[in-house]
Amino acid sequence: MHDITFHLDFVSPYSWLAFEQLPRTLEGLSVHVRYRPVLLGALLQKHGNPGPAGIAPKRTWTARHAGWLGRSLGCGLDMPAQFPFNTLPLLRLALAHSEDGCVNRYIAGTVLRHVWLGGHDALDPERIAQLTEALAQQWQPEGDAAAHAKALLRANTDDAAARGIFGVPMFETRGRLFWGLDGLPMLRAFLDGDAWFEGPAWEQAAQVPSGLPTVP
Repeated sequence: MHDITFHLDFVSPYSWLAFEQLPRTLEGLSVHVRYRPVLLGALLQKHGNPGPAGIAPKRTWTARHAGWLGRSLGCGLDMPAQFPFNTLPLLRLALAHSEDGCVNRYIAGTVLRHVWLGGHDALDPERIAQLTEALAQQWQPEGDAAAHAKALLRANTDDAAARGIFGVPMFETRGRLFWGLDGLPMLRAFLDGDAWFEGPAWEQAAQVPSGLPTVP
């Protein structure tokens, strides 16, 4: 049995695409996947990274690329009415149904589809109400659900940063991290026992010196 933690933020189109592709990637394996929401903006800020949406031409490219990938992969993807947007309400809504900082595949998929299918406003109050209703049958904590979700999100994000997670989607298994939709084939190779991962290349990659000047 392979244990995988899927770190995701609903604001990322690649989180949606990877969510849809993951079952194909893992086909034939015995796997347990944990879906852990994190605040992408905080991770980007920690590393001084504006993210794709922080660079105007890259934001446009991301919308084009993600839309094309959704069509070519057969899962669909429609850019929401605004991109990026404040993802906190959706992250906290999902984690309001979590005991340990992770959510099940139903919750992750329901929120991702809410954002990435249909081209609607992800934060429209009426749609948020409908999403809340769709999740109503999931586990609910006793006491202050909002405070519960807020604490879980902070803990998830702080833990992710401490573990070297710099973006989403990120897949963590057996102490190794695999980033992005295009990291899925590499993840599968690792799970299949590809000998490359037993050699020196993985660790050597971290030792390659940077040629850029150090920023004081």
